[in-house]
Amino acid sequence: MNIREINAMRGPNYWSVRRHKLIVMVLDLEEMEAQPSNKIDGFADRLKTMFPTMFEHRCSVGTPGGFFERVEEGTWMGHIVEHIALEIQTLAGMDVGFGRTRGYGEPGVYNVVFAYMEEKVGRYAAKAAVEICEALIKGEDYDLKYDIQKMRELREAERLGPSTGSIVEEAASRGIPWIRLNKYSLCQLGYGANQKRIQATVTSETSSIGVELACDKEDTKYLLEQAQVEVPRGDIIRKESSLEEACRYVGFPLVVKPVGGNHGRGITVNINSLEDAIVAFHAAKEVSPAVIIEKYIVGFDYRLLVINHILVAAARRTPAHVIGDGKSNLQQLIDKVNSDPRRGYGHENVLTQITINELTSNIIKSKGYTLGSILDKGEMLILKDTANLSTGGTAEDVTDIVHPANVAMAERISKIIDLDICGIDIMTTDITQPLSETGGAVLEVNAAPGFRMHLAPTSGLPRNVAAPVIDKLFPKGNSGRIPIIAVTGTNGKTTTTRLIAHMAKMKGFHVGYTTSDGVYIQNRLLMTGDCTGPASTEFVLKDPTVNFAVLECARGGLLRAGLGFTNCDIGIVTNVAADHLGLKGIHSIEQLAKVKGVIPETVLPNGYAILNADDDLVYDMRRTVSCKVALFSMDENNPRIKALQRLGGISAVYENGYVTVCRGEWKMRIMKAEDIPLTYGGKAVFMIQNVLPAVLAANIQGFSIEDMKAALETFIPSPSQTPGRLNIFKFNNFTILLDYAHNPAGMRALQKFTDTLEATVKVGIIAGIGDRRLEDNNEMGSIAAEMFDEVIIRQDRHLRGKTEEELIKMLHDGIKMRDPKKKTKIIPSEKEAITFAVKNAIPGSLIILCSDVIPDALNLVKKFKEQEAAGALVFDH
Repeated sequence: MNIREINAMRGPNYWSVRRHKLIVMVLDLEEMEAQPSNKIDGFADRLKTMFPTMFEHRCSVGTPGGFFERVEEGTWMGHIVEHIALEIQTLAGMDVGFGRTRGYGEPGVYNVVFAYMEEKVGRYAAKAAVEICEALIKGEDYDLKYDIQKMRELREAERLGPSTGSIVEEAASRGIPWIRLNKYSLCQLGYGANQKRIQATVTSETSSIGVELACDKEDTKYLLEQAQVEVPRGDIIRKESSLEEACRYVGFPLVVKPVGGNHGRGITVNINSLEDAIVAFHAAKEVSPAVIIEKYIVGFDYRLLVINHILVAAARRTPAHVIGDGKSNLQQLIDKVNSDPRRGYGHENVLTQITINELTSNIIKSKGYTLGSILDKGEMLILKDTANLSTGGTAEDVTDIVHPANVAMAERISKIIDLDICGIDIMTTDITQPLSETGGAVLEVNAAPGFRMHLAPTSGLPRNVAAPVIDKLFPKGNSGRIPIIAVTGTNGKTTTTRLIAHMAKMKGFHVGYTTSDGVYIQNRLLMTGDCTGPASTEFVLKDPTVNFAVLECARGGLLRAGLGFTNCDIGIVTNVAADHLGLKGIHSIEQLAKVKGVIPETVLPNGYAILNADDDLVYDMRRTVSCKVALFSMDENNPRIKALQRLGGISAVYENGYVTVCRGEWKMRIMKAEDIPLTYGGKAVFMIQNVLPAVLAANIQGFSIEDMKAALETFIPSPSQTPGRLNIFKFNNFTILLDYAHNPAGMRALQKFTDTLEATVKVGIIAGIGDRRLEDNNEMGSIAAEMFDEVIIRQDRHLRGKTEEELIKMLHDGIKMRDPKKKTKIIPSEKEAITFAVKNAIPGSLIILCSDVIPDALNLVKKFKEQEAAGALVFDH
């Protein structure tokens, strides 16, 4: 079997609008296409032996054991690979259940689709599943344990930590979108100008002074002492020579810890001798140049969590430990604790397994034990020097029993240190009594405190401590969203996108928009090239200056990675025509329509899908949406439009020469089409079709007729406003028309416009496109033969899988099919083809250049304009 490619979906996609995290692997079964599972001796038994837990896979049978039934009856290896990929992720602690395998459109080739939690794990699972399946086919041994552990390690390296993850999940549950900004814990909540950021449990509203204070234990302790907060007696030293005096001042037992430490690093507790203090001093020095010598307070370790200056949770923490039974040795006791199903690798479960590292070994040794020692029954042995859950500690929720005096103290401390989210570590014998009465003390104040002990305590009530964080960042139900209008379709989507962006800009919004030419932020081009995929979308949604987004969404990005957003407010589909068929497993126009249909399916329930009522495939998309529907049509008598109007719906039509928006059956005429510059006096009919969904979107967004009219009047077709879309350059004796027409439907629309233009001769410069089918390029040639008196065949810069000769022949064959006598010249270089046409232009001629690399063609035409102005343009005739 051969893996052709592996793509990771990260948003709404062709396979699922709701399940965003999907691996799509294109798998060629090769010779295994002729060998389903029931034709391979012993395969089913070997599969059951390796994966007995797969009995739970119901598959299409719908009952436990259903998948095994399918294997015994005979199913293809792609289907089996899908189930293996799901199962090995589940065994690694990531319970994923969605999968499907579908034909790719070629014999023996399949799309194997399955869910993942972490992308690197999903990609690993795809490759491993194929290798496992091949081993099962051959009856070879396979080290499954290695894969499981590798996937666990990848997950821990890639996943958000439990604290960050809880905040993100809480935001998502409220409809607040989020984007991960780096490979660590920096995340953006909300979009554009309405975004907030978090990094672990530090927010964009957290005081940097507060963080600095909390990280400097000396300053923290000083401020708390000044505020009459109970803190342990202590001293800060930097040299070992000062240690003995500090120990005398503080008194044993004591604690040694680094000034700038975190997560328990470099801390040693319950020190009772100078010798032990020296060892602890050097351990702390490895973390920080300054070391705290502090009185060891007897009692229990408590963490109080304060968010927005209100106590929201409290937990009693116990370091990793074992309790003797008088029979088992230390290693056996640790193994018994780790066998608790709540304990897992890293953060995968409520508790973390206890590991025996150098610190643990030293603690055991200091107590006079070895791993073979047997503890007396009931004897507790602490195995770590801090109570962190990440090192195997446990936590008990005690929120409801904290004494009001301790609550008030904690909330006051958060204001003293000036932290919106802080964890306060307290040592006391009884949290139900004021610290002043128990001899307890505040040990530390932590910025970015971990939430795990509160979200899933070992015992007691779990607390949703992420909720108050979101309450603070997004008060009063604010979703952090900005208006998003997404535009897709085969033709017209770039112009529609640009026009809507222009309207929003005229209305006063700071607009970010993506197109096939680049990404624009407030009309400044910041990225060039085809920017219609999810990366470009995220570029706009990350920008903190943008408060309105218009996003062109093409098929390529959708199939490669899915959409870069979860929901939009308006989704527009201009049309669906044969284009790019035969690529990425999309072989029919119906499949292409399903790809485009993802956009309207992502519209929020109160938003609108704007659909072309003149296009059957687009109109049918209304059946799968969960939002409102608005329609546009070039025919006001279209029965679909009439039906919607009778229901009081919103529509846009071209009627009596006007671009008109209708609310119910009431007409609101925006302006005459012939007065809209984009339509070239109404001659460019396909441009009128692009205007209709744009004015619908503007009307839905609340723009007035006056606003729309002003925007339409100032949206002038030009290389700067609409690059490559009906750009007309008038020379002294001839005219050049530059357009992006790159498929048969686009060429037909262009033909209707050029047929209205007068010229002594029409010269067309066309190119074949490598990722189109033979019949598509043939048709492009045939249309060119109808449109032009003379045809120049050039070649695109990007051949996209075919040779120059193949593409030229496809076009040439199409021309000859239509008109064997058509005057045709082949000049592969675009620059040379344009130069030849210009140098040989006769008076009154129209040169029509169909280009897909717009900047190069535009620059060359502008150069000729400059030469003409300077009197340096020379003709060969």
